[in-house]
Amino acid sequence: MNEQILINVTPQETRVAVTEQGAVQELHVERSSSRGLVGNIYLGRVCRVLPGMQSAFVEIGLPRAAFLHVADIWSTRNGADADRPIERILSEGQALLVQVVKDPIGSKGARLSTQVSIAGRLLVYLPQDPHIGISQRIEDEAEREHLREKVHALIPPGEAGGFIVRTVAEAATDAELAADIEYLITLWKQIVQAAQTAPPQALLYQDLSLATRVLRDLVTDSTERIIVDSRETFGKMQDFASRYTRQALPILEHYAGERPLFDLFPVEDEIEKALQRRVDLKSGGYVIIDQTEALTTVDVNTGGFVSGRSFDDTIFKTNLEAAQAIARQLRLRNLGGIIVVDFIDMESVDHRDAVLAEFRKALSRDRTRVTVNGFSQLGLVEMTRKRTRESLAHILCEPCSVCQGRGELKAPQTICYDILREVLRADRQFNGKEYRILAAQKVIDLFLEEESASLTALGDFIGKPISMQVESAYMQEQYDVILV
Repeated sequence: MNEQILINVTPQETRVAVTEQGAVQELHVERSSSRGLVGNIYLGRVCRVLPGMQSAFVEIGLPRAAFLHVADIWSTRNGADADRPIERILSEGQALLVQVVKDPIGSKGARLSTQVSIAGRLLVYLPQDPHIGISQRIEDEAEREHLREKVHALIPPGEAGGFIVRTVAEAATDAELAADIEYLITLWKQIVQAAQTAPPQALLYQDLSLATRVLRDLVTDSTERIIVDSRETFGKMQDFASRYTRQALPILEHYAGERPLFDLFPVEDEIEKALQRRVDLKSGGYVIIDQTEALTTVDVNTGGFVSGRSFDDTIFKTNLEAAQAIARQLRLRNLGGIIVVDFIDMESVDHRDAVLAEFRKALSRDRTRVTVNGFSQLGLVEMTRKRTRESLAHILCEPCSVCQGRGELKAPQTICYDILREVLRADRQFNGKEYRILAAQKVIDLFLEEESASLTALGDFIGKPISMQVESAYMQEQYDVILV
């Protein structure tokens, strides 16, 4: 697939771009001031139990208390507290070992679980669960059973925990698996020991930095190069690779060129495009992506594309191209939760099946768990993509201070009429001698031109002079009516 991983490092943030055939497929951003929390283990303190929601808020040292649902308490899963309500399991002030499973998103606090899992290079350690699981990406049943037996044989006698075998372990040797098992068990013992003396809300374990997680989580057999533009980070990655991911050492490169790495490969342009609503297709069609708090909507349009055969053929080809583009954009923008895709309506059942098959095939390369339903009665494709961290837009952007995220502004004429009502309201309340309108240039211009008669009529009606003043610092929707 000609996959390359580009790592741009500055003191403030680390950015990782995964490219295939020269096109950016994934973007990861980690800022030193706000590192992701997923995987972190804390000694939390229960601050509030909510029986009505069967959940609790737990303080772990963040600005907002984190959220723990009864279903994420390990003792309710393994049978010990299966039928007990949360108010009989937890109490306010109780110390609790918890792990972050979802970063704070929007106004929601972090999501917690008491079932701990610690990721290694080849395995994920489950210290409370003796189960041995195999990655779903390893589909061959014989190979799955072989790996399960191999790992079981390598687990030290008396070890109560279990493991999940990751996809990269398929070609691992016994020695590599044994080293991963020893490392993870030792790490867990250190965490448990630290929890004995740690104060409430203490951070007991923090996941690896983004650059190092690249070696653990993103490198696959198809990765041809890993290029890093920081000598210090390159050295740390070399050290980590020499101990845990030796197969990555030959493809790890330090870039020392004068031209910025993300300019050398057109990543900066891709970041800018990934923040826009519209995604243009090569055929001339386009896709509109709108992200809301509840769900993400994706709308496909033919645009200027016209196929030489028929209109149905035009629609079919546009939808096929859009299916691949949408799958890439979901990864690139890290869009999660409920996603609704509105492909252009197709009358042919064969065309719908082919587009859905192409969409599922494109989504199969996603590292994040995806569930896709078929076409609904309204012709929409509904899907979910697991959300564990903020989308790219939420990391890089903030709501517009002018429109507050609506994407639209009140028209100058609407503001004029709001002001006329406010002047009338102020006169009835305060009965001033004179009023002055402070507003943006566009609004004042409208009062001087098209709406001059309306302003004059209001002045005559209340019998008071009304003056105007342009405030250059005011946004279009801002205004004040003051008594002079």
